[in-house]
Amino acid sequence: MSSPIRAPSTSSCSYIRPHSCVTCASRNFKFPMLLPQAICTTPKVHRCSGGHMEASSNANPLKTCIVGKFTPGWSEAQPLFSKQSLNRHLLPVEALVTSTTQDVSDTPLIGDDKIGVLLLNLGGPETLDDVQPFLFNLFADPDIIRLPRLFSFLQKPLAQFVSVLRAPKSKEGYASIGGGSPLRRMTDAQADALRESLFEKDVPAKVYVGMRYWHPFTEEAIEQIKRDGIKKLVVLPLYPQFSISTSGSSLRLLESIFREDEYLVNMQHTVIPSWYQREGYIKAMANLIENELKSFDCPEKVMIFFSAHGVPVAYVEKAGDPYKAEMEECVDLIMEELEKRKIANAYTLAYQSRVGPVEWLKPYTDETIIELGKKGIKRLLAVPISFVSEHIETLEEIDVEYKELALESGIEKWGRVPALGCEPTFISDLADAVIESLPYVGAMAVSNIEARQSLVPLGSVEELLAAYDSQRRELPPPVLVWEWGWTKSAETWNGRAAMIAVLLLLFLEVTTGEGFLHQWGILPLFR
Repeated sequence: MSSPIRAPSTSSCSYIRPHSCVTCASRNFKFPMLLPQAICTTPKVHRCSGGHMEASSNANPLKTCIVGKFTPGWSEAQPLFSKQSLNRHLLPVEALVTSTTQDVSDTPLIGDDKIGVLLLNLGGPETLDDVQPFLFNLFADPDIIRLPRLFSFLQKPLAQFVSVLRAPKSKEGYASIGGGSPLRRMTDAQADALRESLFEKDVPAKVYVGMRYWHPFTEEAIEQIKRDGIKKLVVLPLYPQFSISTSGSSLRLLESIFREDEYLVNMQHTVIPSWYQREGYIKAMANLIENELKSFDCPEKVMIFFSAHGVPVAYVEKAGDPYKAEMEECVDLIMEELEKRKIANAYTLAYQSRVGPVEWLKPYTDETIIELGKKGIKRLLAVPISFVSEHIETLEEIDVEYKELALESGIEKWGRVPALGCEPTFISDLADAVIESLPYVGAMAVSNIEARQSLVPLGSVEELLAAYDSQRRELPPPVLVWEWGWTKSAETWNGRAAMIAVLLLLFLEVTTGEGFLHQWGILPLFR
């Protein structure tokens, strides 16, 4: 698949966000748009339903969140109103002050309640001995490896099998960057910087770090939050763009924790699931790119190469994951900011870190680098667009593997933009995002402001998951029709057949305790 090389455009992008939980006002509107009584004083979690509408002939389609009664379990959200009904009832925020509606502007930012901020991140092994158990935690997550319901009982055995097979190669990668991931250290530094920034803005708050697959686990952070008596919590995933496999997985874990704990049920909270549109983040990324361009002898001839973490195509096309659309808009916004600074380099976007036999988002980073070399590109500046901290995918995959590939492909000058880390503009903007969300803690939050400045979107854990991933339990297969020959369909079905064979083999190994995997000592834990 050919990689698009784009020149910056002077026009604003017309991207429409799929599956937004909260009404995101069109840029043609001056006020946030809410449904009557959408803001509630109750701290309980509500379910969200998607309603599609048009606000005017020139307005973009909007997604609207309707507050409903919390119901356990998972079902696809259904619209509560017709398009005509939504248009009749849609009102500006000033019209919504009633005896049963909380006016957000009158809600104190701090009050007497203790405020907490929970930063969510992936986590990473801190030593080489941590690599295999970290990989097990990763692959045991059904949002990472989605098995059919019939085979769900094999999730952990399969995770053990895959983690053992992948551990040796992964250990080599971690050994090359110092023997472990720096992610925890860097995330802790970001938490400290965010706490200081909030304090400077007169918002004293405690900041916690919860990792999905390694220490400190999200469960550990939640226990500390309870011990500290936090009453208002802002949940902030450190992923600029939302994806089912990153922010979605962390939020799903939080949902299960919240349901089982009375303290958490009564604790007011809100979530900022993605923030790639924020002005501070865009400017911080542009700052880093501008600085790195200066290291080249001819900065104007450098190709800006955005490399994002990939996800399976089925997540986007079948499960409604907004990741690809958010990523593409994010790149456009950064390039628009660079244009304002008279930087008009060509640029492209590709996706890295694919694994397994299924199709992932394209174009692939490695294939794109080779293609750019064939096209005569001599100067390349890599920008890790989906990462805010250095870890193995930046320090080893980009800095080592892709750099070597680029030089082998004819690219003579290679550069790489560092991850944001504790960049002051970035941290200050995260603090502003937290402060802007505080009036909505415990209410169904709505973002106004112009689309690019909005918190995208605020809401409770349950609402966001219902809106973003209503079909998570059973992804339709990416190819439904059998085709003979060397085709994409045949390749997909071959991959499925191989997976079924592996699952059956693993099942026999686990249940009988015999076979070559046990003889080789690969699965000793299941004896």
